[in-house]
Amino acid sequence: MTMDEIISFVDGLDGVLTLRPAPGDDTPEISWGDTFFFYAPDRVPPTTTQPFATIVTKNYPGDDASRLDRADTFRVNINAGKDAFVRWTGHAPREPATREGDPSAADTVIAHPVYGALGWLAVVNPGPRTAAATRELLRAAHHLARSRHERRAAPTP
Repeated sequence: MTMDEIISFVDGLDGVLTLRPAPGDDTPEISWGDTFFFYAPDRVPPTTTQPFATIVTKNYPGDDASRLDRADTFRVNINAGKDAFVRWTGHAPREPATREGDPSAADTVIAHPVYGALGWLAVVNPGPRTAAATRELLRAAHHLARSRHERRAAPTP
């Protein structure tokens, strides 16, 4: 899967706002080239919620285990929920892992190297082994983000 294929897939889900920071748009330079997916049916960038998924193209401070400094390497980060996290990792987000794979291995679903304790999953360069799983996890993350949005928007009795 290419970054463009992933972006196109997520853009096709209802209510998605895709942000792609670039020079001149008042975003931090470190975020340029990355992609952030929010559930925002009003098309207004949320200020109080995190994206439900991201694509990062470089190492961030404290987040270099995936070795995104290699040519043509990116990582999809997905907040697909606790159930998906347990299904893919074999443990709850805050529990210690009994086995963890190489966070730089391509085409493998792993606990996010930094945000795994918060239930995030990650895939470096999704390929044939993880393309379907990546789409499934992105759909699940979108569904959870939409549900959270709807709960917050519901009138209180």
